[in-house]
Amino acid sequence: MAAKPPAGDPVQDAPEVVPPKHAAAGFPAVGHSLRIAHQQMGVRRTALTLLQVNQKKGFDCPGCAWPEPDKRHTAEFCENGAKAVAEEATLRRVTPDFFAAHPVADLATRSGYWLGQQGRLTQPMYLPEGAEGYEPVSWDRAFDIIADELQALASPDEAVFYTSGRTSNEAAFLYQLFAREFGTNNLPDCSNMCHESSGSALTETLGVGKGSVLLEDLYKADLIIVAGQNPGTNHPRMLSALEKAKTNGAKIISVNPLPEAGLERFKNPQNAKGLAGGGTSLTDLFLQIRIGGDQALFRLLNKLILEASDNAPGVIDEDFIAQHTHGFEDFAAAARAADWDETLRATGLERADIDRALSMVLASKRTIVCWAMGLTQHKHSVPTIREVVNFLLLRGNVGRPGAGVCPVRGHSNVQGDRTMGIFERPAPAFLDALEKEFGFAPPREHGFDVVRAIRAMRDGQAKVFFAMGGNFVAASPDTDVTEAAMRAARLTVHVSTKLNRSHVVTGARALILPTLGRTERDVQDGGPQFVTVEDSMGMVHASRGRLEPASPHLLSEPAIVARLARRVLGPGSATPWEEFAKDYATIRDRIAAVIPGFEDFNAKVSNPSGFALPHAPRDSRSFPTTTGKANFTDAPVEYPTAPEGRLLLQTLRSHDQYNTTIYGLDDRYRGIKNGRRVVLVHPEDARALGLADGSYADLVSEWTDGVERRAPGFRVVHYPTARGCAASYYPETNVLVPLDATADTSNTPASKSVVVRLEQTRPA
Repeated sequence: MAAKPPAGDPVQDAPEVVPPKHAAAGFPAVGHSLRIAHQQMGVRRTALTLLQVNQKKGFDCPGCAWPEPDKRHTAEFCENGAKAVAEEATLRRVTPDFFAAHPVADLATRSGYWLGQQGRLTQPMYLPEGAEGYEPVSWDRAFDIIADELQALASPDEAVFYTSGRTSNEAAFLYQLFAREFGTNNLPDCSNMCHESSGSALTETLGVGKGSVLLEDLYKADLIIVAGQNPGTNHPRMLSALEKAKTNGAKIISVNPLPEAGLERFKNPQNAKGLAGGGTSLTDLFLQIRIGGDQALFRLLNKLILEASDNAPGVIDEDFIAQHTHGFEDFAAAARAADWDETLRATGLERADIDRALSMVLASKRTIVCWAMGLTQHKHSVPTIREVVNFLLLRGNVGRPGAGVCPVRGHSNVQGDRTMGIFERPAPAFLDALEKEFGFAPPREHGFDVVRAIRAMRDGQAKVFFAMGGNFVAASPDTDVTEAAMRAARLTVHVSTKLNRSHVVTGARALILPTLGRTERDVQDGGPQFVTVEDSMGMVHASRGRLEPASPHLLSEPAIVARLARRVLGPGSATPWEEFAKDYATIRDRIAAVIPGFEDFNAKVSNPSGFALPHAPRDSRSFPTTTGKANFTDAPVEYPTAPEGRLLLQTLRSHDQYNTTIYGLDDRYRGIKNGRRVVLVHPEDARALGLADGSYADLVSEWTDGVERRAPGFRVVHYPTARGCAASYYPETNVLVPLDATADTSNTPASKSVVVRLEQTRPA
């Protein structure tokens, strides 16, 4: 039974709706985890696999990047982690017979959920130009096809090398090395679509584009502000850390347009109180903010902190500001000019709620602000995050225990990929080190990020697209434009473990290269191998798979890159690609020579708990910025608005998905069952628009380019969202996000503030 995928593609446009939950995890999470695991893996494989997840001698969960504590529970995984593992370790297989029975035209009509449920890919598949379906191909022939296309390009910059966050440090380092030795910096990655705004803002203000806290800091904090984030669905193990912080006396403020069950109450399945009792109430103050109003909120809080400091010495950290910061006077003038009425319009909050938040802020000596894509995917995301940094700098909450910035990254090694050099705008120092170590001159001109790569393929400036993991078509904005751009390519290649939408929206020719998963043993000529990953807090540790590979035809990601590199670059490349494929320790030795913080990499990673990368602001209150200090900023306050009769839409995940991977058709915490095409609207807004609960509407986005983008057939759900706001799942609503609607500076798609009108198509 476990090996059989769903018989048909289920209908997804008639969801059932019940009242939302007000607590997360508990027995339902345990039961759902075990049910999904059994369906995919069977009983014995479930036990063998789940007990190795996130263990010191096991493998890193292929889901989120939340760090593990040093002392680990036997079941050190969450519900969504169990789903991610089950999907990878599934007994279901996609063989050449499957492709023979399903032409690409047929697969293109299937949902992403159905495609993913078919199971693991088992051998390389090739779609020749003009063919109706994929056919099996040898690895050698696959590498020849790619090499022939790459070598025929007029310029290396006509190739795009994309990376998802699941790729290991070792594979990512080889991948960027290959791309740069080939001659391009076209290395877009999923960070471009998610946390690029965080990196841009933090690099400018603190000098390091990563968070400044470790897991232990959460346990020491007096106040934790969780803004634009839903840990109950996106990073469920974070709830355990918040519970421990609460036990130690921390207060928590949640800032979100939607009430989220996990932040209301957490029933920890790892203890009796969580399973049999009432769990732990997490949020002390819920600020139900209007979409995109966060910059205005933090600007006003900064004004109020400054005003409080006028009458009470010690409210702001004057010594820290004087010794370690730059730009305070201009910032303070801008903050003092913040207007109450404008802030209330921008945020939709009540004055009493902001006053209460201020009291909690002033009572805290150690404050952490956590955020995710609710802050990073707006036009004004970078100044919003800079305002968060202002808020923390003002009271010295950077570079001391229990305080700091905490951008919570998504995919398991997305932060590590960037550390390894997966970046279209590499720092000159990194390229200098690469040149010194490998003896070739890397390109210096900046490459394409995700949005620019789509434009380049659309306009015929890029002709080969190579993806190391991920589901680029489903993850990217402006779906129709993205799909047309992919179809304009000469060749599209995807290194994957499972089927997804990107395999059926192809260039003139296409390849699917199946790879080992995190759960699987990796044995090369040099013996058993392991890889490393970096979590959301800059901790690096090893990951060792234990399962027999899903097919004898699979190659590891490092082996794929190394073999392709030798085939493309030829014997003239002095890089020892064969050694790298044979023994990953040799890759780590070269990483140690190129990237600061990885000195003695192989020795450091032998520590079962891993090691922390250096972080100057955290470690020594030193700031490698252009001024040599932490920078206050004073950007004008921005926030999105919607005309009369329109709403601001944010795209989000269901509880039964991780990024573009759909595990099921339920969103248990929000009360949605057996469907995904729903739009959550405040009852009063819905009534004003004449939309009854249970009616159906098309979502139509309105943008300055005048192009109508439509997502049809969504059930209207009356839901306690912030007024004037709506929410719906991606990737179904990515079609509404224009390619040119991006964040200033970071160029991240503005998927969290889309102006839409709802056109009723069917009454309730």
